[in-house]
Amino acid sequence: QVQLVESGGGLVQAGGSLRLSCAASGGTFSSYVMAWFRQAPGKEREFVAAISGLGSRTYYADSVKGRFTISRDNAKNTLYLQMNSLKPEDTAVYYCAAGSWGNRMDNYHLWGQGTRVTVSS
Repeated sequence: QVQLVESGGGLVQAGGSLRLSCAASGGTFSSYVMAWFRQAPGKEREFVAAISGLGSRTYYADSVKGRFTISRDNAKNTLYLQMNSLKPEDTAVYYCAAGSWGNRMDNYHLWGQGTRVTVSS
């Protein structure tokens, strides 16, 4: 079974950039659709982006479209989220997840522990 570990979070000023990584181990990484979700303080966890197993298909939430890019390197068993033009409302704990295609939490059955992103104004 795949285990997921996120990294790359931190504090950044509005307008800045961060790249999150999610390292996978223990399974066949390329067989999974991978996704990023986030949870802001006091809010429910929400979908950010998803990518198909071979990376040919991506899907973004409207709130991040044009600013965030999801990608994967199956040779390195790693998922990425490049976040540009960050806004204070992007502040959240970001989680990577593995599962099947979709934008719902119940599409994904494997989750990382999360990495915190704070965007200051």
